[in-house]
Amino acid sequence: MNKEARVSKQIFALSNHFKKESMQKRETVFITGANQGLGYETAKQLIGNNYFVYLGSRNIKRGEETATKLEDLGLVNFKMVQIDVTDNESIKAAAQELQQSAPQLDVLINNAGISGPMPSQEETLAVLENPALGVVTQQASTLGIEEIRNVFDVNFFGAIQVTQALIPLLKKSSHPRIVNVTSSLGSLANHSDPSAPWYDFFKKWKLAAYNSSKAALNAYTVMLAAELENTPFKVNCITPGFAATNLNDYAGTQSPVEAAKVIFDYATIEENGPTGKFYDENGELAW
Repeated sequence: MNKEARVSKQIFALSNHFKKESMQKRETVFITGANQGLGYETAKQLIGNNYFVYLGSRNIKRGEETATKLEDLGLVNFKMVQIDVTDNESIKAAAQELQQSAPQLDVLINNAGISGPMPSQEETLAVLENPALGVVTQQASTLGIEEIRNVFDVNFFGAIQVTQALIPLLKKSSHPRIVNVTSSLGSLANHSDPSAPWYDFFKKWKLAAYNSSKAALNAYTVMLAAELENTPFKVNCITPGFAATNLNDYAGTQSPVEAAKVIFDYATIEENGPTGKFYDENGELAW
């Protein structure tokens, strides 16, 4: 049995037992960008472990298709919620829907994200094989301001708007968790410190819009965690690794099932767990 199959088996081992329990006994989760990729895989893992998941999807049709896929797997503890994280009215409507449906929200996963202009799958794979080639998209001196703004609207401002809209519902939980899905490419240390472990590799991945938006999200996470320090909240940045998703034209080297596991882990951390930190599957990362 391969690693991905083993992970899937562990995820769903208890799902049939939990399916029959009432929703009132389940902790609730809202995931943005849950109709595909890491959001979808994270939702599967949480549903399979007794959570009720609200699947945030900008596109209603794609959200419904995702719901059908989950039902075909025998998973029923979820609800699709339409949300466009760049549209304040859409965010307000989603928050109102959640308030009417759930007594509290236990976990928020800000997963929705876009990359901005990226190399093709073929070009990305070539750079992975030969880093000397470098990536020439998103150069800081030439990338258009609208391209940068579009990436920030989703990856940074979108996460902030969703968080602020759902904080009142999260405060009703006895152990609220916020996971901001970020990227190791948002690590300023790895871009600027020659002694950092990824410094040389990151020389070839200077994506002005994407990297900057994730660095900004990391900074916001620290500010929010500090504000909520003396409360039950745990607020962390999590990078799932280079997973093969639509974000990178499926050129990633990890399966979404494996990559989503680290998101799951920090969405479900215990009360003595960390807050205001930056993690990947191997532990804490430098900012």
